[in-house]
Amino acid sequence: MTTRSYEQATQGIRVRVLPRFSLSESDPGEGTFVFSYEIEMANEGESPAQLLFRHWRIHDAGGEDTEVDGEGVVGEQPHLAPGERHGYRSYCVLQSPAGYMEGYYTFARPGGETFRVAVPRFELTAPVMPGEDPDDPVLH
Repeated sequence: MTTRSYEQATQGIRVRVLPRFSLSESDPGEGTFVFSYEIEMANEGESPAQLLFRHWRIHDAGGEDTEVDGEGVVGEQPHLAPGERHGYRSYCVLQSPAGYMEGYYTFARPGGETFRVAVPRFELTAPVMPGEDPDDPVLH
């Protein structure tokens, strides 16, 4: 199975996302679909920046949309000097085999200016399992 990556740059900060379906953590029969994602952010600009907050919108094709806000990412508020990168891994759980996530990070420059860095919408799609109907609308 090929995994697609997604990327976007905003104000000199490039965000790349690599989502994956985790069959070993999922239980499709119980409506539990676990997706991990790796995020790498790179400061391609000329001034340092610090990640302060995150905002996620999680869309579940078979459930409710969820919004999540919080400080930093996985307990960190990384500083990125020009040319530096920071990566982390996290996950989300859906009730269906399809959905997406999108959002933004709030960064700050040394002078106190804050700005939003877009996280591109990335698809969360589990492979069709044997015995499932590939034309089921929840799968698409």
